[in-house]
Amino acid sequence: MTGALTARHWIGGEWVDDGVQRHSINPADGKVIGTYSDGGAAVALLAIEAAARAFEDDAWRRDALARSAALSRLADAYESRLHDLVDILCLENGKVRGEAQMETGIILRSLRFNAGLATQNFGRVLETQPGVQGMSIRQPLGVAGLIIPWNSPAYLCIRALAPALAAGCTAVIKMPSQSAQAAALTAEIIGSVPALAKGVVNIFIESGADGARLLVDSPRVPVVNFTGSTQTGRLIAQAAAVNLKRVGLELGGKTPHLVFDDADLNAVLPTLEKSSTVFAGQFCMTGSRILVQRGIAAQLEEGLGQRLRKVVPGPASDPRSDMGPMIDKAAVARVNALVEAAIASGARVIVRGGPSTLPALADGAFYHPTLLEVTDGSLPIVQKETFGPVQTLQVFDTEDEAVKLANDSEYGLSACVWSRDIDRPIRVARRLDAGQISINGWANVAVEFEEGGFKASGSGRLCGTAALDDFLEYKQITQNFGGGQ
Repeated sequence: MTGALTARHWIGGEWVDDGVQRHSINPADGKVIGTYSDGGAAVALLAIEAAARAFEDDAWRRDALARSAALSRLADAYESRLHDLVDILCLENGKVRGEAQMETGIILRSLRFNAGLATQNFGRVLETQPGVQGMSIRQPLGVAGLIIPWNSPAYLCIRALAPALAAGCTAVIKMPSQSAQAAALTAEIIGSVPALAKGVVNIFIESGADGARLLVDSPRVPVVNFTGSTQTGRLIAQAAAVNLKRVGLELGGKTPHLVFDDADLNAVLPTLEKSSTVFAGQFCMTGSRILVQRGIAAQLEEGLGQRLRKVVPGPASDPRSDMGPMIDKAAVARVNALVEAAIASGARVIVRGGPSTLPALADGAFYHPTLLEVTDGSLPIVQKETFGPVQTLQVFDTEDEAVKLANDSEYGLSACVWSRDIDRPIRVARRLDAGQISINGWANVAVEFEEGGFKASGSGRLCGTAALDDFLEYKQITQNFGGGQ
């Protein structure tokens, strides 16, 4: 990819160059790769108006077959541009190529699954008493406000957009400034699909929160879906309550690995490593808590420590890179401060890692993996989402203790159970307070099944058949048709 990139807003089927021009930065070397228009409330209002007009046109919301076809064609359009999207994620998002390919690959599956789902919005009919017929139908809510994070912008945009469109909503998407170029390519792909009428999908970019705040506050946006931090999710839920609007939230996580004595360490160790380093630990399902049974604790500590020390951070342009940069140097400083505080509070260093001191990486936002042993589960490094390549290790003795430690968290997005026992994994999985459990694996998500969290990890579900629920409203219709002759 050569030449400077330019990212603008996509509203009503047209490019809109509105707002201050700012630079897009490659986090691997700090260099400018392009510019973007930094929007706010004014451009968000334009997007809301365009989406509202498109929704008022009955053609989109009433024709499920047309929506299904549009989603299928959008999948085809994405398929033809996957290479470009991978390049953008490597350049702007810092992902190594294999991770970017993993993110983009699931987009096609999501779109095609939701294309089928668009025609599956069934209702019910019942003769409630002689001569009286009742029916229950589900109708799209209207304009959906989708607030997307920067850590996996390509897929997480589609994960929210696809069910919204399948349900018959129109959409306004707020994309973060750190992913401005990915947003522009997303808009370009969407704009290449004639079956998506002007105004059905609108995208604006902003570094602040004024536009996103308007999505949450506007009575013309009856449903909001947000993926991001628990702190911001709580603020969104509070603000949206004023208009009693539908809110879907996928928030923070603190994924525990429960590793029992009978686990296969040959399978466990490489997965534990990747669960810390994928996306440089900037992933809601990062495997940041390792709970290991005492009988194999020393062996696991030694093996994982060796693997983490060998991880090679670097830019996506270098095929030797095992892990890309964090999103910026401010993130590096934040994570390192949390690690330093944990060490000062008694955490034992197994692998220190930390900000890279390698001369070749000096201009980038690189952080080497860190592993700490803790005995105090109340430390912030255990309880709070770190959002970086940092793991803690705690030792347990019994199954009950492992479950108690795993559930001792405000989060409940995902968890992993490692054991070769035939019954233990499913028994433990049923006791864990988490929305997605991987047995002898990690982050084994699939678009065909519901994804979301317990507790402070959010509300509502994306993926699976329940993904439509947040974008639909029930309506009951009754008819007195009498006895007739």
